[in-house]
Amino acid sequence: MNKKTVKDIDIRNKRVLMRVDFNVPMADDKVTDDKRIRASLPTIQYVLDQDASLILMSHLGRPKGGSDPTFSLRAAAEALSTLINRPVKMAPDCVGPEVEAMAKELKPGEVLMLENTRFHPEEEKNDLEFAKQLAALADVYVNDAFGSAHRAHASTEGVARFLPAVSGFLMEQELEYLGRAVANPEHPYIAILGGAKISDKILVVETLLSKCDKLIVGGGMANTFLAAKGCNMQDSLVEESSLETAKEIMAKSGDKLILPVDAVIADKFDAEANSQVVDVEAIPAGWRVLDVGPKTLELYKETLKGAKLIVWNGPIGVFEFPKFAEGTFALARMLAESGAVTVIGGGDSASAVKKAGVAKQMTHVSTGGGASLEFLEGKELPGVAALMDK
Repeated sequence: MNKKTVKDIDIRNKRVLMRVDFNVPMADDKVTDDKRIRASLPTIQYVLDQDASLILMSHLGRPKGGSDPTFSLRAAAEALSTLINRPVKMAPDCVGPEVEAMAKELKPGEVLMLENTRFHPEEEKNDLEFAKQLAALADVYVNDAFGSAHRAHASTEGVARFLPAVSGFLMEQELEYLGRAVANPEHPYIAILGGAKISDKILVVETLLSKCDKLIVGGGMANTFLAAKGCNMQDSLVEESSLETAKEIMAKSGDKLILPVDAVIADKFDAEANSQVVDVEAIPAGWRVLDVGPKTLELYKETLKGAKLIVWNGPIGVFEFPKFAEGTFALARMLAESGAVTVIGGGDSASAVKKAGVAKQMTHVSTGGGASLEFLEGKELPGVAALMDK
């Protein structure tokens, strides 16, 4: 990684403005999953150990313009306070005279949490005046929010124009492991793509095919490829508008593309639906594919043998329904036992390895779904581009 990290600059006794990803699930004003908060702890702890004072900022959800207590970061500040065992002051807003006064008064080792940056429409517009107001609170900017790095917002990109800008340790780790898959992957390199639609992932399919040795495709995406091959997918999710694209991709990819050969099908889209296993060429009328079948899992297992690097983005079945989760969970276990460097794109794939109980056996589980996908497409992420080079 060629970006400077917080270790590459002197932050002793300085005020550090740090962008974190505290966009966490909430219920009854309490954080229900603190994984993202925990992910930022190494950087937070390092900053505090340097006798710096720390000002944290994040977005939460999609508030509809203006301040809204439902989207307040107060509960995240309380959760953080428990984790670091010291008080976290809560600002009434993220800019303005009162916030500036609170930031100025911070002593070394003290922490201030700014209110949701998205309470201001200027955040998503990357308004430079707003970014300048945020930057005025501190001496140094640290971005540790990989999950928001694909967005050019005031708190992820704009601020970096006004302060020395470096990455935190979580950002550094994300760029290192995802960077391996993009820059100089070890071979055999196997990529796995699932999820519903090809249209969302055309670029990533093409980029991965140019770099990997095999590309395993499952989930709803695979239905569109199979339909393009001539299989009657019956009531399965198929993206009609992407059939031509699927044909072109298959024509170019030779034997690199690995598609399902059998499937677990259901008579309706329902957790309690009747199910059976059939070959992909033999789906009966009125039925739909909701998971891959045992022969396909054997094929995947064979494909993964000896892999040095495996990158996985998107589930390969409707894993929210326990009856149709086995394919996704079996694949997660294969990765855990593979001996390869395993990099899991965020979002549903991250939650799949967690539910399968093997998250800790993965080399790296990304905290950013959309960001990891754009990174794998080879796009430059604005929040990363804005940081200082080494």
